[in-house]
Amino acid sequence: MRIRQIALVAREIDQVKTTLSSILGTEQVFVDPKMVIFGCENIIFTIGDTFLEVVSPIKDGTTAGRLLDRRGGDGGYMVIVQVNDLKSEKNRLKNTDIRIIWETESERAAAIHLHPKDVPGAIASLDWMAPPEAWYWAGEGWDKRKARYAQSITAAEIQSDDPDEVAKRWGIAFNRPIDYSKKLPRLPLDSSEVRFVKSEDNKGPSLSAIDIEVIDKNVILDEAKRLGLRQKGNCVTVCGINLNLI
Repeated sequence: MRIRQIALVAREIDQVKTTLSSILGTEQVFVDPKMVIFGCENIIFTIGDTFLEVVSPIKDGTTAGRLLDRRGGDGGYMVIVQVNDLKSEKNRLKNTDIRIIWETESERAAAIHLHPKDVPGAIASLDWMAPPEAWYWAGEGWDKRKARYAQSITAAEIQSDDPDEVAKRWGIAFNRPIDYSKKLPRLPLDSSEVRFVKSEDNKGPSLSAIDIEVIDKNVILDEAKRLGLRQKGNCVTVCGINLNLI
């Protein structure tokens, strides 16, 4: 069980595409034509064998559009965690108060989305692939579109007014104990984690940051400076969230 994909939401997807392509070192992204079903368009960047998606509404009344309005701009959207056995996870969730709001299933891939009121901060998704190393949401040949400057997404950070309570909800959703041994409550996953922090703005519960293990930090920081992005140490702000360069 590990973070396999993070999704962001943006008003102007082309601008975000240009920015992320520059700082990640990518020339190609995947565009999923099926996103029109949800009234959205998207782009997906390959970072090692993890993925960064940007979603943007193309019609009124979408979940993505309402989120942009509610939070007053671009930001985090989804935390997608790959699991080994989705059927057992669904059966387990039946014994909790966490609701499933959307699901899909085929012979090679399946996913469920959890209600953000039950698991606050982002749409939490549990996804399954056959074989496990595949990732069909990113299209054919995703392994040939890997970023040159980054190699893995290793953490997501959820902000809220009550990090302990939100952490508890995520722990129930993913059936993992919350780790309180460090300063912040954490949901440990395999080779990744979800952290829970106190809100510092008025956006409410939201995905506020991700950690990216990088190959060439200096190149990314130089590109960010050239583009005029906000920086603080090894952190760069893009699409309304902080990218922590590890």
